[in-house]
Amino acid sequence: MQPDTVTVIAGRPAHEPGAPLNAPITLASSFHAGGAFEYGRHANPAYESFESVVGELEGGRALAFASGIATAAATLGLLEPGAVVVLPRHGYNGTTSLVQSGPYEVRLIDPSDTAGSIDAFTGADLVWLESPTNPAMEVGDLPALVAAAKEAGALVAVDNTFRTPLRDRPLSYGADIVTHSASKLLGGHSDLVLGVLATGDDTLYERLHDHRSLHGAIPGALECFLAVRGVRTLAVRLDRAEASAAVLADRLKAHPAVAEVRYPGFGSMVCFVVDDADHAQRATESSRVITHATSLGGVESTWERRRRFPAEPETIPAGLIRLSVGIEAVEDLWADIEAALG
Repeated sequence: MQPDTVTVIAGRPAHEPGAPLNAPITLASSFHAGGAFEYGRHANPAYESFESVVGELEGGRALAFASGIATAAATLGLLEPGAVVVLPRHGYNGTTSLVQSGPYEVRLIDPSDTAGSIDAFTGADLVWLESPTNPAMEVGDLPALVAAAKEAGALVAVDNTFRTPLRDRPLSYGADIVTHSASKLLGGHSDLVLGVLATGDDTLYERLHDHRSLHGAIPGALECFLAVRGVRTLAVRLDRAEASAAVLADRLKAHPAVAEVRYPGFGSMVCFVVDDADHAQRATESSRVITHATSLGGVESTWERRRRFPAEPETIPAGLIRLSVGIEAVEDLWADIEAALG
């Protein structure tokens, strides 16, 4: 069955007379003893609906968490102190900050440099990959990197937030864990904070489930309901945003105020660089259609100057603008960009 169809039909109640079409929001902390559910910190029917959709899309078993960063924390919870962790030099700064604050030996790589990255895998316990990276948009050969990391004996996790399972399924070529900030493209409406991961390994699944239960990083029933509703339209949202992103990237390349455009040819994210931080800041604050805000993947377009965050590496250009393209009319987006840059 095609993934576009899975987004619509998976995770629904049984097809029985009188059954609801959608999985209901189950607002309960406790359940009658002796059944499939006991206590809300361990499981909830609303969690399982969302997990069923993502698990089927990714080709594994999924677990929902309170946030995307909670999925990274659970993955790191599989490691011992002193473990060697390899991650992108320009990856999401929340993940990088989390790893660097822990008791780990950290190695930073450029995923677009396949040979250099593979050299760093020797002796690694965990290889964490993003492609494209956030916000540098460095694109790596994920199948080759995953295969090399597995050959080196490392656990491999891939952040699939930007690509989504409609564009890539890392479990299918050997990754151990796939993670998402479901606040982004999966949810798609900027109305929830949620994370989800998937794995094809039953032992890893049980360990990650135990981590969620013991550390309390559980999602809310309402957030899971909203995320399922968001996933139902993922295919059409992503197709629309991706088509617009390609148009905007081409036009930005010809704009005299733009020094560099970073677009990998797929997805809804476009990063571009203007001459200095002040110009980038003024542009992002003066738009009327595009919202000046952090986060990404919603139906509304958003942008921001990434170096406004102190945790962003200094190797990210001060004038880099990260644009998340939504589903508005592309000509309105372009007119807004032109006016803001001017």
